[in-house]
Amino acid sequence: MTETKALFDTLRNSADENVVAAIESVVRDGTDRQLCRINVLNFAAKHKLGEEKTISGFLHAARLGLFELTWNVLCPGCGGVLDATQTLKSVHKEAYDCALCAAGYEPTLDEMVEVAFTVNPRLRRIAAHDPNSLPIWEYFRQIFWGSGVDLPETGLEEILEKITMEAIELPAGEKALISLQLPAEFVIVFEPVTHAAHFIDVKGEPTRERRNLTMIFNRVQAPTSTTEMRPGPLRLSLDNRTDVRTLPSIWIASDELHNLLGKRRPFLTAKRLLTNQTFRDIYRTDTLDVDQGLKVTSITFLFTDLKGSTALYDRVGDIVAYDLVREHFRILQEIVASEGGAVVKTIGDAVMATFPTPDRAVAAALRMRDSVQRLKNDLLVKIGIHEGPCLAVTLNDRLDYFGQTVNIAARVQSLADSRAIFVTKSVVENSQVSKILAESKINLTEQSAALRGVADRMSVFQIP
Repeated sequence: MTETKALFDTLRNSADENVVAAIESVVRDGTDRQLCRINVLNFAAKHKLGEEKTISGFLHAARLGLFELTWNVLCPGCGGVLDATQTLKSVHKEAYDCALCAAGYEPTLDEMVEVAFTVNPRLRRIAAHDPNSLPIWEYFRQIFWGSGVDLPETGLEEILEKITMEAIELPAGEKALISLQLPAEFVIVFEPVTHAAHFIDVKGEPTRERRNLTMIFNRVQAPTSTTEMRPGPLRLSLDNRTDVRTLPSIWIASDELHNLLGKRRPFLTAKRLLTNQTFRDIYRTDTLDVDQGLKVTSITFLFTDLKGSTALYDRVGDIVAYDLVREHFRILQEIVASEGGAVVKTIGDAVMATFPTPDRAVAAALRMRDSVQRLKNDLLVKIGIHEGPCLAVTLNDRLDYFGQTVNIAARVQSLADSRAIFVTKSVVENSQVSKILAESKINLTEQSAALRGVADRMSVFQIP
């Protein structure tokens, strides 16, 4: 207990006091379920805490060993966890297959990789630390489905039992026979531990003839097959060839099942975490392998540069100019972090930053422009913003980004002069950006520009 208190005291030095209090409370008094794969955004909403401060708090807590951080590859169809890893380096570029949805998906960091936090067993032991000990429906809740599936706190078992014809625990190396009557419905035999499934399309005239079907559970990912059968008796043979228990269930693919899986809630995505300043600061190199490269379908880049910085050194002298430039970097990094973004790198007097959405970048840009001018009246910052897809990569032992979206953002920044902020069409078409501009009574000026390295002319918009 003394060690736990010392860890929380250390956490208070780097994280928001209210966030630390909420984390300490749930570790002390929360149920086991509440400490398994914590959805940080849901945690923030429940405790009326700011999302960025809560994300930062959990990151610092994980760094201290209070929580284990996991990167979970999700099926966008059913929300199931296709792979759970301790590091993003273990997420591969190839498609992941979901047996329950009978579909394959190429992983993207936007919505297919969630980041969740589970209490460290040294701090508090919970049932999910030994998944094989969980009751079947708790296994589905805590292990199989991701934190973005909005499952009911109570009543999940009743909903699942409504759609379940049979469900058993099959010990390692054991076999089982199940006899059942097939209704004229679409039936799914699903096993979540090995992620295996078989579809039975039941239709036609009923029969008294007994049919046989065999399923073998092992660690080999096999494609989901569909068998057509008529309503009537079935003998299902199940063979567990793994070294852990399996949990085969036979479901009717009813509206109740679709409604259950269709309810979603926001969760912390890998993209959002990679654009978080705290994550970049404390997990600087623990991200991607050099040759990995994972897709991001939408991320917003902001580039800045000081106007006339060379003349500034001549005018005020090296020492004063250096102090001003350094203070300008501090201000910009503070604004980027407060808007949920992260500074990727600085190049001379320029900054490259990322944001999860365009509105955060525009809000940051407006604040940057005013803050830098207040620092010194004739100190002006040029800003360019663009949103689009890219690859997340590791360059020079640091998380970076590669692709035409990055190039366009840099070129757009080079168009800016004086106090201007230049943005692209994909930025101004964002509904939240429109709201920010309307509230600030800003009228955009559109122009067509030829950008170096871009084949076609582009529409760009100046925020005066």
